[in-house]
Amino acid sequence: MRRTATAARRLSLTAPVLVLALVAGAAPAAAERHGADHGHGHGHGHGRGHGHGDGHERSGPDALVDTPWVIAHRGASAYRPEHTLSAYRLAIRQRADVIEPDLVPTSDGHLVARHENELSGTTDVADHPEFADRRTTKTIDGNSVTGWFSEDFTLEEIKTLRAVERIPDIRPRNTRFDGRFEIPTFEEVLDTWKRGRRFDRDLQLIPELKHGGYFDSIGLDTEKMLAETLRDHRLDDADSPVIVQSFEPESAREVDERVDTRVVQLISGAQEELTTGEGLDRIAEYADAIGPSLTWVLPVGEHGRAGDPTDLVADAHERGLLVTPYTLRSENAHLPDGYDRGGDPTRYGDFLAYYVAVYRTGVDGVFSDNPDHLRWARDLHLRIERRR
Repeated sequence: MRRTATAARRLSLTAPVLVLALVAGAAPAAAERHGADHGHGHGHGHGRGHGHGDGHERSGPDALVDTPWVIAHRGASAYRPEHTLSAYRLAIRQRADVIEPDLVPTSDGHLVARHENELSGTTDVADHPEFADRRTTKTIDGNSVTGWFSEDFTLEEIKTLRAVERIPDIRPRNTRFDGRFEIPTFEEVLDTWKRGRRFDRDLQLIPELKHGGYFDSIGLDTEKMLAETLRDHRLDDADSPVIVQSFEPESAREVDERVDTRVVQLISGAQEELTTGEGLDRIAEYADAIGPSLTWVLPVGEHGRAGDPTDLVADAHERGLLVTPYTLRSENAHLPDGYDRGGDPTRYGDFLAYYVAVYRTGVDGVFSDNPDHLRWARDLHLRIERRR
């Protein structure tokens, strides 16, 4: 739904926020128990404009959607190894609105769910002696990377690998799942998502194509692979609950040309040119939304708390673009300093106050490794807005 963005409003934390922000200090233990009951366990830069950190967290324009989305980043990846069917299923149980799989190709043309094509950070490939000779060094998007790469493995070989926790020092509880889960194909992710839609007809899927230009250069057309899969599942029209995203404008444009699904142009902390008026005008030619790093939406103020929102959300909304920034994580290690509680990087900080501050900027959805926490914050934000 599209409507004109309103002027930014000043926000002071209301009593309900303060109460729940204080409760958030105790919430980590409860949330961890909740995770166990179910069988488990960004950026701070400057952005455009400056946060004053004066103790008042300010709100931005209204969201373009009636209910801002809770987007499960790589599934419920705070509680399971990322990009596993178990992580996606848990995110669905935690009532995420959108599930995100990142996609990379195999040598025989299958898309599998991994955040990057180098496999050793999230699988046990290094423990497979039969693949020792596959270790190599490549230049990916200008960066030299050493390891094992998805494009050097067939799907049959990929299926012998098992997922492991990416950040065991921060999420040691997740290591108990190391070696238990296969690497899923995009087809398997779609099947899991479709089963979730039996219980939530509004559940959406937001696959991300990784390194499109690099894969094109070696003869693997991931945009074509994705488009063909979506067509096979009749998910390629404008009303599709699938939204395709990419950091590379060329890849996003190609997806837009191949299918009629919605498209998100992701914006990294290094892509400032895409946050300008001219950049947003170009994006609006082919995309329906932007997915910026939080640095471009809500800079951190001088006291380590949320500062003033930038104009990016309002500027994007003026062009009819939704805004879905990334990525919220609840551990102290991943929160701005002003939301740290106790100093233990593995424990949860004052995430609820920070998450609400992000929603108050008028964004249309947010990515989080903790979709359950994000839903708490979103629902609290909506209750506060109704009282205004």
